[in-house]
Amino acid sequence: LSIRAHTMSSDARTIPSVRPATSADLPRLGRLGALLVEAHHEFDAKRFLPTRDRTPADYAAFLVGQLADPDAVVLVADDHGDVIGYAYATVEGYDYMSLRGPAGVLQDIIVDPEYRGRGIGRLLLEAALAALEARGAPRVVLSTAERNEAAQHLFVGAGFRRTMIEMTRELGDDAL
Repeated sequence: LSIRAHTMSSDARTIPSVRPATSADLPRLGRLGALLVEAHHEFDAKRFLPTRDRTPADYAAFLVGQLADPDAVVLVADDHGDVIGYAYATVEGYDYMSLRGPAGVLQDIIVDPEYRGRGIGRLLLEAALAALEARGAPRVVLSTAERNEAAQHLFVGAGFRRTMIEMTRELGDDAL
């Protein structure tokens, strides 16, 4: 899978190519994963994990195991050798806890903040959807943070519909 760069506007910026991630990409993937963790924690510090000094290394260590998994898709947006975004998705079977049949699950998609607003997220999303379809996924599901309106806009624009709402309540004396 490789989607070639093309000019996207009159200012001659190009959309990067999208390709499968390699182990050489892991340091940058770890930093992008840490940005994802940090953004979610900022959305809701009680629900989402905070970043730690080890978050980039831990995230990269997690993704290295996904690179060889035939049911996982890890794609990067590559801008002349610089990884500026990635998408991570899996193909999964029946999940009775989610009341869901076989599906592709879009786990992560992130673009470096410096490169947002240029269509890179959509490019990564389209490539991930194509890769999941090629692996036989009959549908794709995803979750997005309630406050992540930009991501929700991207997903609705790509034909996703709302099907579930996660709700969280803290337990303990000061829960209410």
